[in-house]
Amino acid sequence: MRLMENVDLRKHGFTHLDALESESIHIMREVAAECKNPALLFSGGKDSIVMLRLAEKAFRPAKFPFPLVHIDTEHNFPEVIECRDKLALDLGERLIVRSLEDSIRRGSIVIRDESKPRNPYQSVTLLETIAEFGFDACMGGARRDEEKARAKERIFSFRDEFGQWDPKNQRPELWDLYNTRVHPGENIRVFPISNWTEMDIWQYIERENLHIPSIYFAHEREIVRRNGQLVPVSHLVKPKEGEVVERLMVRFRTVGDMTCTAPVASTACCVREIVEETAATRITERGATRLDDQTSDVSMELRKKEGYF
Repeated sequence: MRLMENVDLRKHGFTHLDALESESIHIMREVAAECKNPALLFSGGKDSIVMLRLAEKAFRPAKFPFPLVHIDTEHNFPEVIECRDKLALDLGERLIVRSLEDSIRRGSIVIRDESKPRNPYQSVTLLETIAEFGFDACMGGARRDEEKARAKERIFSFRDEFGQWDPKNQRPELWDLYNTRVHPGENIRVFPISNWTEMDIWQYIERENLHIPSIYFAHEREIVRRNGQLVPVSHLVKPKEGEVVERLMVRFRTVGDMTCTAPVASTACCVREIVEETAATRITERGATRLDDQTSDVSMELRKKEGYF
C-alpha cells in the first residue's frame, strides 16, 4: 500500500473494510507462522464471529492451524451458545470448551456470591486451559475502542509465566513487525481486530452476510430498570424489591455474562438498521451495556493484569 500512496484505492474498489480485513488476515497468518501452538478464542459473539470469517479467508480451503477455544462461565445467553456450536460444526473445526464449573470443582475458583458476575474469574480457567494444552498464543476479538485498558494493549500482547500483563512493559510494533518470542510457560494474547470499531464490525457482518445470535436483533424481553439501565430478567437475575418488570423491545450490543450484560431499547430487526443505530449513538457498547464495568470494584486493567483477556 505504501508504494501506491498517491493512488486513490477507493477508485479501485478497495474500501476501509478491505484494509482492516487485510491487516487482520496478515496478523493471523503471522501467528500461524511464528507460534508453535496457537488457539482462537471463540465465544459465539459478534466479534469472534468476525474473527472466524477472517480465519476462513486466511487459511481456507485448508483446516485452521489452531483449535477454537471457549471459556464458558455457564452464565451465557443460550442463543449465543447455540450459535457458537452451529458455526463450529458447520466449519468442521475443533472446538474446545472449558467451564468455570470445572475450576470450581477443582477448588481453583471459589465463588461466594452466585448473584455476582463470573467474568472476573474467567482468567483462572483460561490460564488453566492454556497450561493444559500448552498454548503459546491465544487470539481474541478485543478491540481498542471498547475500553480504555484495551486501548493500551499492543496487537501482540505478552504475558509472563504467571499469565500476567504489564501495561508499562510492552514490545514495540514498528512497521507491523511483531516479536513472538516467548519462554516456556509464557504466552502471547493476540488481537487481530484491535483497530476495528463497533461500526466496522457491523458493516463487515452486513457485507459478509454473517450468521449471528438472534439476541443482537430487536425482540421483546422482560426487563427491570436498575441504575439507569435495562436489566434482563432471567433465572440468574431476579427483580429486587420495588422493581417493576416490564416487557420492552430491546437488543443486545454486546453479549456476555447474563448477570452483567444489559440490552438497549431498539427496534432494529436487521443488520442494516443496527448499522444506522450505531452511527447515531454516542455511547460506547460497554458503557451502555456492561454492568460489571460500572459497578465492579475491580477495574478492567487490574483484571487484565491478572490474566483476563
